[in-house]
Amino acid sequence: MQSDPFRIRDHVADFDKIVQDIVHRSEAVRATIPMTADVAYGPDQTETVDLFFPSGKRSGLPVHMFIHGGYWRMFSKRDYSYVATTITQAGAIAVIVDYALMPKVRMATIVDQVRRAKQWVLAHIADHGGNPAELTVSGHSAGAHLSTFLFNSENTPSNVRAALLLGGLYDLKPLQNSFLANEIGITDEEVAMFTPLAHRHDPQSKATVLVGANETPPFHQQADRFKENLLQQGSPVTSLVLTNRNHMDSVRDLGVPGSQAGDCLTNLIANDRR
Repeated sequence: MQSDPFRIRDHVADFDKIVQDIVHRSEAVRATIPMTADVAYGPDQTETVDLFFPSGKRSGLPVHMFIHGGYWRMFSKRDYSYVATTITQAGAIAVIVDYALMPKVRMATIVDQVRRAKQWVLAHIADHGGNPAELTVSGHSAGAHLSTFLFNSENTPSNVRAALLLGGLYDLKPLQNSFLANEIGITDEEVAMFTPLAHRHDPQSKATVLVGANETPPFHQQADRFKENLLQQGSPVTSLVLTNRNHMDSVRDLGVPGSQAGDCLTNLIANDRR
């Protein structure tokens, strides 16, 4: 039987070890970096963000939102607190986003949630010392997919200056024939509405598309297609293949300043400051 290229566990031998490591790192970050937990951006209990702060004065700081992956059906913001290490060391407020999970909700709900999380940031982050005019975003895997919906407004400014998209999913159609068919059952309507390749994006938002060298072929193909799609739309975009990295150790590196992925995140935040 042919291996499913989308089932990450089949292609990352130390999948569970890496997950345990990032959860451990996240707990350490929550105990050491100044934070405000579980700030509501909506009425549902899943609609919260965690804010992590750099040291020093909190006034006019750049802001970075991170959206976790897990194929829209697993993990939480708490598991990914460790990414705040890189964000806060770059001098920005880290906004780690939580959202409801499939199949309890459908994709339309999740996309709406992350969009409302961004609107909360734009409206309220100044109250926490942030500058909403210096907003950048990032996401991994399904989180990269969701991040594209924060800067895909064609007619109005998205207010996202830059986005880092790691190991993302930009065409949902192939997932209908993957192991996810039995887990979340992506519908034809969801493919049509929520495939990023079918959308136009804000030409003022600078995208960085990353993929690990050791990812399975579909992730490389989708990254290449999305980059070309943005270029054809006239949007500024750069791309990079992360050396000797797979789907899981690449996202762990986002929380490691000095790693290839960590440096990409640091530079995204630092280069965006005005």
